[in-house]
Amino acid sequence: MITQPRLILAVALLSLGTSVQAPAAVLAEAEEHLKIVLAKPPTSRPMSIAYVPDYKRYYVADGGFGATLDATGGLIPSKSEIHVYSERGDYLQSMRLGLDNRSLYFNRNTQRLESITFNVSSFAGFTPYCGIFGLKLNEQGDLLPETQDILNFNPAFGDASTGPSYDPVDNRYLAKQPRSNKVWVVKTDKREKIAEIELDLDAAGVQPDAISDYFVAWTGIAGEELAILDIDHKAILVFDARGKFVGRSQLPADIKLRAQNHYNGSGYANGLFFVYSETEGPYGTLRSFRISDQAPRPSQLR
Repeated sequence: MITQPRLILAVALLSLGTSVQAPAAVLAEAEEHLKIVLAKPPTSRPMSIAYVPDYKRYYVADGGFGATLDATGGLIPSKSEIHVYSERGDYLQSMRLGLDNRSLYFNRNTQRLESITFNVSSFAGFTPYCGIFGLKLNEQGDLLPETQDILNFNPAFGDASTGPSYDPVDNRYLAKQPRSNKVWVVKTDKREKIAEIELDLDAAGVQPDAISDYFVAWTGIAGEELAILDIDHKAILVFDARGKFVGRSQLPADIKLRAQNHYNGSGYANGLFFVYSETEGPYGTLRSFRISDQAPRPSQLR
């Protein structure tokens, strides 16, 4: 015989059945969305990508050409460019701002597009025109030929080639260190890292030389905050904010990754993880993937 308390409990559980949802999870198979077929040859390599929601535009930053000094001490700016695409991947504009970009992101706290250059840490010694810079846009979202200094050298970023990602909630940076599982946590008002995250690569079943050397994405998704490209196994590995392995999202088998994908060509923008496929299109293609069921769905990306 079912007692009255047990009957009440059973009815309550049944009534809740339709509202109970499965816990959020990393998508086992990455969902592909936008493809940005590069309309111009990269001035070196595509390093990073950002999305500005007010203009519904993507900004693709090249890097690899540092600014130098001529024989008289005059500045020779970097030849690297930033390219602008619509939310559908249509090419709109290119601009040379003299920056050897490593990371490009939209800072929602300042409502500004910002670039972090090569050697922001001064690890490689003195190099001109390095640091964090604000970029200026006109009313249509076109890049203007001006930049604003935000930060000069700061050794807290570590390796000269790191491409830090930005956490707008805590106003901090996540700087992946090469040939390791280490991510340095940086506040720009401190000259030393404030913390170090060690990604649990053993739990993920990979070695440090399988993953991106210089970039880890900050997704902003609770419990799935960090995401990194696994070149050797064509997957995105996801970790929580402490470095605990959460899951992997497999990329399509047809994507061709090269050795250079260890060093550049990854980014996270508008809820999508971007991967550079050099052999697709005349100048390569940035393919984007939704890797979590907590990320915006395609209908929310328009």
